[in-house]
Amino acid sequence: MKLINFTKDGHTRAGAIVENQVIDLNYAYQAQLKAEGKYRYEQIAAAFVPNNTDELYQGGKESIALANGAIQFALANPDSFDKKLVHELSDVKVEAPVIKPGKIICVGHNFRKHIQEMGREIPSNPVIFAKFANTILGPQDDIPFYPISDQLDYEAEFTFVVGKQARNVSEEDALDYVAGYTITNDVTYRDIQRRTLQWLQGKTVDGSAPMGPYLVTSDELTNPSGLSMVLKVNGEVRQDTNTEDLVFSVPKLVAFLSNLMTLEPGDVVLTGTPGGVGVAMDPPTFLKDGDVVTIEIDQIGVLENKVRATEAVPVR
Repeated sequence: MKLINFTKDGHTRAGAIVENQVIDLNYAYQAQLKAEGKYRYEQIAAAFVPNNTDELYQGGKESIALANGAIQFALANPDSFDKKLVHELSDVKVEAPVIKPGKIICVGHNFRKHIQEMGREIPSNPVIFAKFANTILGPQDDIPFYPISDQLDYEAEFTFVVGKQARNVSEEDALDYVAGYTITNDVTYRDIQRRTLQWLQGKTVDGSAPMGPYLVTSDELTNPSGLSMVLKVNGEVRQDTNTEDLVFSVPKLVAFLSNLMTLEPGDVVLTGTPGGVGVAMDPPTFLKDGDVVTIEIDQIGVLENKVRATEAVPVR
């Protein structure tokens, strides 16, 4: 299943992409329950197949299975309900597959070739830092380029979303705790990142985490290893690798992180970026207004966003 949030007529709801259509998961499940003669179908649907993905992930595999069944019902009975169940993909705005995760955990120095180009040693433990929900953009949004720096850089990131509460999980059981996989561009203001020993300030500017094009659920993508990753800027290949090059694999990261903190459904983990970042080029080459950044990961799809110069971050 390809999970998204989508916006139509000012309302953002959980959906799934099937070919060139978007299924409204909550309405589809309501329609199915009503057709089965269930009372309180609205309340039941709200509990098991909510209208946003953040809550949907909290339902774990049960909610994903029910959503899958609702998709099939909606495709077979698109006009069976008083709310629209099926939209044309071109009629909605596709948003990121998570909206307000409790945690966005990022892993630095996790691809061997990237570590080499940065002149670092292979770490014995994962290097972790954070981004926040203010950074998340959808696959149809532009990357805002604020005039706080002229060193805007890209980082292709293979990303997973936690599917159920995880604490002290073993590597052997780790993949059972993953809801699915997506792509994130860990957009970074390099000079701001390097003003201090802590990277956080260069990583958490508004709109610095485009994500998508959807989340592929783990029942469809069962093995996160061996996936090719390519990032292009205006069609030029800048990053080209495979998830086999990860120092710390998805199972290792789930085990490591869940032994530090409780991972909750909907938490997002960016697993690191490969070699080829702009700051490491000779000479360093950064993004500029109008550049198009395209990231493709095998079995997931393509995330493409345009860089757009914009005003300074507003004071609130």
